[in-house]
Amino acid sequence: MTIDPKADLRRAALIRRENAHAPARAAAAGAILADVLAPWRGAVIAGYLPIRTEIDPRPVMAHMAAHGPVAVPIITGKAMPLAFRAWQPDCALVSGPFGTLAPREGAALVPRVVIVPMLAFDRAGHRLGYGGGYYDRTLAGLRAAGDVLAVGFAYAGQETPAPLPTEPTDARLDMLVTEAGVLHFPPA
Repeated sequence: MTIDPKADLRRAALIRRENAHAPARAAAAGAILADVLAPWRGAVIAGYLPIRTEIDPRPVMAHMAAHGPVAVPIITGKAMPLAFRAWQPDCALVSGPFGTLAPREGAALVPRVVIVPMLAFDRAGHRLGYGGGYYDRTLAGLRAAGDVLAVGFAYAGQETPAPLPTEPTDARLDMLVTEAGVLHFPPA
């Protein structure tokens, strides 16, 4: 039996995120995210379709879709990197693993910018996800193939008071956007 050493951190982070979850905070963070992404208009931007109490990037994604291609992640299999499919605000969606949604159809795209969801983050640019490693594998592959910007999107209340435990396979963010502003994480 494998025990997840981050399980207690995930439970606490989920509670912090639930407590931070609010439309006004999401709107304020979205306005900042739109400003951060403005220089990337026309590039392929990958967002996500939120689950549970994840902060919702769809208003910003809809705005960006008016200027260029927007994609969302598709889970292709256990322990596999994510694929990305074209998304439009009015596209038909289908259910995927873990309560996710994905466009029923659409072109496969390779993003230049990836908006990354999370349970928690720290001031060093590390994030705590759900434990599947999908974004870590995906960002590693995208970075190996070329230049990609990983932008975390979260509520300020999701910040952990202490550094998150990390593993060599954990992909750091390049920046993080919350309703309180933008954090930049220079390369290690």
